[in-house]
Amino acid sequence: DEARKDREFWGRLVESAVGAHLINSAAGTGIELFYWRERSREVDFILRSGKTVVAVEVKSGARKEGLPGMDAFDEAFKPKRKLLVGGNGIPLEKFLLVPAVEWFAG
Repeated sequence: DEARKDREFWGRLVESAVGAHLINSAAGTGIELFYWRERSREVDFILRSGKTVVAVEVKSGARKEGLPGMDAFDEAFKPKRKLLVGGNGIPLEKFLLVPAVEWFAG
């Protein structure tokens, strides 16, 4: 409860938890994990398996603004999927139950 009160600290914890989950669940699968940044635009996590790319943005609070980094990444690289974790997207608790490889299915 104390961590949630400090929004900046909570945001770092949530993003770290998502990153740790992706690294752990991608281990041994051939999935590579990256971070993308171009000038002031960024995407928290990029998963790549062969030529297939999945972009993951993490928001620890309600989404109040757009996602300019995700929009720029989508335009430049055309990922198979774009995932928003938290905010108005996939609940954090649900995302942490799904292995990275499953985001490439479908």
